[in-house]
Amino acid sequence: MNPSWIWLTIALPFAGFLVNGVLALAKPDAKRVVSLVGPGVLLAAFAVAASIFAGLWTHPPEEPIVLPLWAWIGAGALRVNFSLQVDQLSAVMLMVVTGVGSLIHIFSVGYMREDPGYARFFAYLNLFVAFMLILILGSSLPVLFVGWEGVGLCSYLLIGFWYQEKANADAGKKAFIVNRIGDFGVLIAMFLIFWTIGSLEFTDIVKHAPSAYAAGGTLITVITMFLFLGCAGKSAQIPLYVWLPDAMAGPTPVSALIHAATMVTAGVYLVARTSILFSMAPVSSMVVAGVGATTALFAASIGLRQYDIKKVLAYSTVSQLGYMFLGVGSAAYSAGVFHLVTHAFFKALLFLGSGSVIHAMHHAYHATHSHEDAQDMRNMGGLSKYLPATYWLMLLATFAIAGVPPFSGFFSKDEILSAAFGRGAEHPVFYVFWAFGVAAALMTAFYMMRLMAMTFWGENRTGTVEQEHLHEAPAIMTGPLVILGVLSVIGGVLNLPEFVGGLSHQGLEKWLEPVLAPAAKQMPVHMPHGSTETILIVAASLTAIAGLVAGWKATLAKPITVAKAAHEEVGFARVLFNKYYIDEIYQSLIVRPLVAISRLFLWKFVDQGVIDGLGVNGSGGLARALGWLGGRLQSGQLGLYVIVFVAGAVWLLHAVIR
Repeated sequence: MNPSWIWLTIALPFAGFLVNGVLALAKPDAKRVVSLVGPGVLLAAFAVAASIFAGLWTHPPEEPIVLPLWAWIGAGALRVNFSLQVDQLSAVMLMVVTGVGSLIHIFSVGYMREDPGYARFFAYLNLFVAFMLILILGSSLPVLFVGWEGVGLCSYLLIGFWYQEKANADAGKKAFIVNRIGDFGVLIAMFLIFWTIGSLEFTDIVKHAPSAYAAGGTLITVITMFLFLGCAGKSAQIPLYVWLPDAMAGPTPVSALIHAATMVTAGVYLVARTSILFSMAPVSSMVVAGVGATTALFAASIGLRQYDIKKVLAYSTVSQLGYMFLGVGSAAYSAGVFHLVTHAFFKALLFLGSGSVIHAMHHAYHATHSHEDAQDMRNMGGLSKYLPATYWLMLLATFAIAGVPPFSGFFSKDEILSAAFGRGAEHPVFYVFWAFGVAAALMTAFYMMRLMAMTFWGENRTGTVEQEHLHEAPAIMTGPLVILGVLSVIGGVLNLPEFVGGLSHQGLEKWLEPVLAPAAKQMPVHMPHGSTETILIVAASLTAIAGLVAGWKATLAKPITVAKAAHEEVGFARVLFNKYYIDEIYQSLIVRPLVAISRLFLWKFVDQGVIDGLGVNGSGGLARALGWLGGRLQSGQLGLYVIVFVAGAVWLLHAVIR
């Protein structure tokens, strides 16, 4: 298909949003139509994306294909067209978003069918994908920013989808507000780029950046640090990661879409898209890698002591995003994108698999337990007997995320760790980042095997009556899991390393080379070779296996107590369970002082004192006073009027004569 049809990939899900939005308002019980339109528009968009990708594969473009749709902004020297850019990077992202997004939409038909907001849910879900596609296809920073803000809006709508519960509404607001902090950084970076280059088109940035900025200079460092602030917000990195775990308040398919295919990948994508800038800012790249490595380790440690199955996966996402930033911060941009792709496969499988578990637990606990009980792994156990397909597929995803060869996560994670280790020869601090990555990999394997053991192995803890209601999810939910399971196993063939060879030898890296070549000229990636590469690969493999074995043994070493009867955590385990008290620290140091200042100064002084007191009430009082004075002059006595008139005339005559 001709790339000029790329706009259809956005138009189709947007049309789905309009149709389902109308149905949500006019006929919310028309679930059959919603079930056809919601996933249907995504499947059609995927078909268009696949056709365009096939055309690009046959005839790879040497330069990005920019397709202007309409003139958008014209203000002075600023001219921005609403244009779409098709190149190797956007094509990869396009396939991931439409492909994985389609599977999540299909799964949602079974998962959300009984929900009274079914049509509204699919309207939001379609809109979410439409905005994500604008983000990845935008040919300039302003067009990208439309999608950037759009996915932020949709995350608010979907995280707080069950807004009747205050905690869910608060989680949606938290995501929205935290992301506004990062968005401020992207705006400042855009202003600085336009000030120096005179254009915000990505093609112009790549062309003029080497001459407009001094490599390693203050200006390019400031620009990239502001860009990374935005990326840290969208992709949940320290210190702006706190919104993502709370995003579990939304329906499980929303969690899968946010964590695997859309919003959280936006930050990694932006770094890759502006790689020419980051490659000229070694300090910023080091910060990106350091924040990524620290986030990977920090979030993985929290995952060690969580019991909500979705919370474990949420902190896993934060950790895996840290790996991606470690990769792009080490100048291995293709490795970061590679892990983004494989992570989309196994993380979507893990979240949708957890959705099948929660679906079964809700049926079992429909009248006797709360929503939280159905997600607490301490209340599960032995579910492999009742959900065999879900069990085996989630086990495959566990091996993939742990980095066990030859599963997909092994290849992408190993490439990132190797790139960080190779960068250490130039900057020794990268050896520390590599060690953080290895430690995070060990923890990842441990907590994922702990999740599997608590959920699927050992004694069943749901209760005798509840066991009768446990069952495998319907085919419309299990089918997408099977496809994701296959991709989680074989996804590594997209970019096999040199020591493997074959037809797909470094396929993704070579595919992305035309887009990333300008950055590689500024900051080449240093990958270990020979015996060093072999040692790193063996070490990574043994780390994954050791973590899995340790997680299995430690979890099943003693009987697991159901949530209501469990003892409170003590010692450092309590710190991990309470997520290092970061939310409480933010509440004490930032939220409460801001609320107090807002109430005392903005509300009491500015609003009530200045605006109401001097402005509204003051002007009203002045009007009343003038009215009273005027009323006193209107006495109705003709003689008084004559006296005042004569006095005024005499005064005027006196003034004129003088």
